[in-house]
Amino acid sequence: MKKILTMALGTLLFTQAGFAVQQIMQKELPLTKMQQQNRTIVKMASEELSKDLPQKIDQYTTLMKIEGKKESLIYIFEINTGAKSDEAVQKEDRTRMQKAVTRGVCHTSKRFLDADITIVYRYLSAKSKKELFHFDISKGNCTYIK
Repeated sequence: MKKILTMALGTLLFTQAGFAVQQIMQKELPLTKMQQQNRTIVKMASEELSKDLPQKIDQYTTLMKIEGKKESLIYIFEINTGAKSDEAVQKEDRTRMQKAVTRGVCHTSKRFLDADITIVYRYLSAKSKKELFHFDISKGNCTYIK
């Protein structure tokens, strides 16, 4: 139930932030003003979405924190790779993960992406704390995704 409420709150926050960004964009503010607004939205969203973290996503993945830096929302996950080495995970799972993450972000974060806010997913090994994957997703990555 808590997970559903957290997801609903996240969706509501995304919707509200997207609406605010859309209103500002319609006024055609200079780029520097738009960047300032996006930075404020990113800061507010990261603070709000981080309140209930860490949060277990599935049996392997935990969302550890969400950071806001400039015009980017950075989601930091840890993956329990089990017996697999970091190198094996990077080699075997990168392409599949990138496709799945990009598709998901393009659907769930469309308002942020439309406002030129980049969504970054960083996956760290729970054992070594080394970065396994790093995906920067912007509006252009969603062009061919239905």
